[in-house]
Amino acid sequence: MPVRDAFGLTLSGATEGGFASYGRAVRELQCFIGDPVASIDGALAQDPGFVMAHVFKGYLFGLATERGATAIAKACHEAALPLAANAREQAHVMALGHLAGGRWHEAGRILEDITIDFPLDAVGLQVGHQIDFFTGNARMLRDRIGRALPSWQSGMPGYHAILGMQAFGLEEMGDYGRAEKLGRSAVEIEPRDGWAQHAVAHVMEMQSRQRDGIAWMRANPEAWTRDSFLQVHNWWHLALFHYDLGEIDEVLALYDGPIYGTPSAMALNMVDASAILWRLYLGGVDAGHRWAALAANWPKAGFGDYAFNDAHAMMAFVGGGLEAPARALLETQVEAMRGSGDNAAFTRDVGHPLTLAIKAFGEGRYEEAVRLIRPIRAIAHRFGGSHAQRDVIDLTLIEAALRAGEAALARALTAERSMSRSDSPLSALLSRRAAELSEN
Repeated sequence: MPVRDAFGLTLSGATEGGFASYGRAVRELQCFIGDPVASIDGALAQDPGFVMAHVFKGYLFGLATERGATAIAKACHEAALPLAANAREQAHVMALGHLAGGRWHEAGRILEDITIDFPLDAVGLQVGHQIDFFTGNARMLRDRIGRALPSWQSGMPGYHAILGMQAFGLEEMGDYGRAEKLGRSAVEIEPRDGWAQHAVAHVMEMQSRQRDGIAWMRANPEAWTRDSFLQVHNWWHLALFHYDLGEIDEVLALYDGPIYGTPSAMALNMVDASAILWRLYLGGVDAGHRWAALAANWPKAGFGDYAFNDAHAMMAFVGGGLEAPARALLETQVEAMRGSGDNAAFTRDVGHPLTLAIKAFGEGRYEEAVRLIRPIRAIAHRFGGSHAQRDVIDLTLIEAALRAGEAALARALTAERSMSRSDSPLSALLSRRAAELSEN
């Protein structure tokens, strides 16, 4: 008898023992806890012909946005190709091949079709959701999950993860009330769901509810930090609330503690570290030795693989005053734009001009930073990330306009920010500075 999961989906090549390890890996990914790689390796050790175990491992590495990890994703795809598989599993193998080959959009489309036919395919939904995040596709972040949600019911394994993903998609589409409700429901069901925890934090960030956000993150940190590989990002969200309030000592304490107190060479963690230090840099805060320690790790993740990462690497090189790796990064981006994968467009459309702008800002060429950033603001989602993450682009533009003495533009940009984030102390501070510039 073939092994089937809780939703009746057949898992070719699996035994009950291998399936148990696979199920553990899926749950770990749904909560962003534990070591899903170790769990899936356990499944493969028991069942080398378990096609979805190979695919799942490939997805884990394919979503890491690092060159070394992508090589492992390609190896997983090669291992899965000759194995027995049903039509749904064959489609997953194809999606993994596209992801490992840098064809993010095509992988996302195949996963879309899989989950239209099989809305209870939890792995297909989650990997598709992550691809939507990495490609900045806010509508599909919402709608990929929204299409499947009617097939899910409370009590089903992993239901919390579906609610958490739907919450994040609603938030990215500006539906904050429903997003917060679903995110809170998900955390109530499964307090260890780091993605749902972060979806609610996003709502509060976008609504400038700093005190609510701090209370939300501080209420039960044990649940979302213990053994969580999303914890650095969630600590980053807490730091953002303190940053907006001007509580710099709190931000630095979080950086020196859970965000980067233990230096990481994982791109996803370094992005958060760069992003918070760059915000401080914009405000004239001297981060001292922190930049050098962070910048030293960025080359390990590789350049030219994912444009969003490249921009954050440049922040570290500028902050650390490192010219050689900054030049190497720009040269690699030029090569990346000649590539065949989707990152060529990510880099060409947004990543390269933004990375140049960050370097220009660091060199005091503020007019050049303004010139480079203004055309990409409306299309910045194309290189991935969330609204909260891409806010650093607007902050850099505003600070560049202020320092360039472009009073009218600074006044316009700060008025715009005050409209969208009316309760933000940072918005008020920037508006005051723009007004003072106009008076002088």
